[in-house]
Amino acid sequence: MDIYTIIFLALAVFIFLRLRNVLGQRTGSERPPFDRITRDMARSGNDNNVVKMPGTTIDQTPLAPAADPIPAQDRWKGIAEPDTPLAAGLDEVAAADPSFNAQHFVSGAKSAYEMIVQAFASGDRRMLKDLLSAEVYDGFEAVIKGREQRGEKVETRFASIDKAALVSAGVRDRIAHLTVRFVSQMITVTRDKDGAVIDGNPEKLTDVTDVWTFSRDVSSRDPNWKLVGTESGR
Repeated sequence: MDIYTIIFLALAVFIFLRLRNVLGQRTGSERPPFDRITRDMARSGNDNNVVKMPGTTIDQTPLAPAADPIPAQDRWKGIAEPDTPLAAGLDEVAAADPSFNAQHFVSGAKSAYEMIVQAFASGDRRMLKDLLSAEVYDGFEAVIKGREQRGEKVETRFASIDKAALVSAGVRDRIAHLTVRFVSQMITVTRDKDGAVIDGNPEKLTDVTDVWTFSRDVSSRDPNWKLVGTESGR
């Protein structure tokens, strides 16, 4: 080995030792380097002065179709027995309107029933127009007008709605029809213009059974159902 080789080797050893002292040795237990991007994002998340980008927020993502379809015998559980005309009618409604939910409909029908009875008693034409078909509204309005001409007042108080059950369903010419039987307890009193009771008993609950039919055009964007027919005592 010549003198120059010895000098270069000595220099290389010197440089290696210097770098080792400065950088240290890796032992496998070192903490990972701090991620600057993560740090900046964390700071931005806590910065109240950050200006959010304009745009809309999706409140709820669309529900994906169920992986396993509901068995036919369970589809209308609690609403209709399998292989009955009612179940077949509900299948028709659901086929025409995939958003149809029988449980939600029955719950809404109960609310509508109470609202309509109360509105009819008080003569609230505006509310009735929103909840009744034109034909049914005309019939209700004629009765209200007759009471007003005679100076009569009707008082109705619900004690309970004991039952609301679907009894028939179907679709004809894109119009869905659902019929519900309501069993309720209420106090209904009619008073003359002097306040004397001419019908009913203000101290006695009456059992009332009504059978009402609601309809909706399933091709319309309007999701509301309207009362199209009434019966009682069935």
